[in-house]
Amino acid sequence: MAKRDYYEVLGVSKSASADEIKKAYRKKAIQYHPDKNPGDKEAEEKFKEAAEAYEVLSNPDKRARYDQFGHAGVDGAAGGGFGSGGMSMDDIFSMFGDIFGGHGGFGGFGGFGGGSAQTHQRKFRGADLRVKVKLSLKEISTGVEKKFKVKKYVECPHCHGTGAEGNGGVETCPTCHGTGSVTRTQQSIFGMMQTQTVCPQCNGEGKIIKNKCKECSGEGVVYGEEVVTAKIPAGVAEGMQVTINGKGNAGKHNGVPGDLLVLIEEEKHPELIRDESDLIYNLLLSVPTAALGGTVEIPTIDGKAKIKIEPGTQPGKVLRLRGKGLPNINRYGYSTGTGDLLVNVSVYIPETLTKEERQLLEKWQEAENFQPNLSLKEKIFKKFRSLFE
Repeated sequence: MAKRDYYEVLGVSKSASADEIKKAYRKKAIQYHPDKNPGDKEAEEKFKEAAEAYEVLSNPDKRARYDQFGHAGVDGAAGGGFGSGGMSMDDIFSMFGDIFGGHGGFGGFGGFGGGSAQTHQRKFRGADLRVKVKLSLKEISTGVEKKFKVKKYVECPHCHGTGAEGNGGVETCPTCHGTGSVTRTQQSIFGMMQTQTVCPQCNGEGKIIKNKCKECSGEGVVYGEEVVTAKIPAGVAEGMQVTINGKGNAGKHNGVPGDLLVLIEEEKHPELIRDESDLIYNLLLSVPTAALGGTVEIPTIDGKAKIKIEPGTQPGKVLRLRGKGLPNINRYGYSTGTGDLLVNVSVYIPETLTKEERQLLEKWQEAENFQPNLSLKEKIFKKFRSLFE
């Protein structure tokens, strides 16, 4: 089943501010929260759908990619998000629980479903990292794999990410009994109200580290490096980002790792100019070749190609080599074909002449066939005007 538009899911416009998006998500989260809709699978799916939409639209980078490429910009090879990671309810509560009152509660609605304690232990998320990669037009045309040696926080090899020294270094939090949250009951004008908040002793993790790991000082992560392989799809452009899920900084205490964001930069081709999926080559012909015709060699992404010049070729003429451009990807990340190589024809006029050359041209000047064709002149001017329009 196709995903709904994220703005539609939250009921906001595409120009909505970050605060408007946050308020809209909180409203949806309260409406479809599992505590308020026990056993309702449809409500649970809508709860997850709203969290997925908020996870993307609350992140400026991901929102920009989504606005440009749709779901493909934040799924699979082109992005992160819930769709590709399959985040659980616990992940949602750990990342966004504060928006609707702690980890699971509403900050005023609390104990739906009988008010029983629920386990919504906090998971730390590692920070995202960003690297830049320069690609040639050849690499962009075919897609490419790039390897990066990334310096980042990785799981501590001594404690395997727990942050504790030895097997007995962690115990269940005595305050929240491992749930990560505490329930408070208070009197209001509506009667007794229950709210759930983050446990102050364990900071929502549900556990206490008694003996901290000597290598990582109890953090569960140490600074190191990792070689990461990024698959760059064909047709990317300057400024696009490719997200490698889970390859950012490791999360503390075996938390959720961040993402690695690969920012695309294009290397300029010495002869070809990119125009979206088309390529442009400016061909300069001699006067004799333009008048007599012939065969000339031009550069392409793959090397060289020979093209035929018809006799009487005029300056401003555009020759089109179909399918010799770059792959074109739409806003959903799917290929819609390949662009063309456009050859713009110009004619070189010598700036200086020898005596013999001048005499030859003076003879041509008097010939009727070398007088300008007024109808052809108008066509040429129209082509030049279109270039500037």
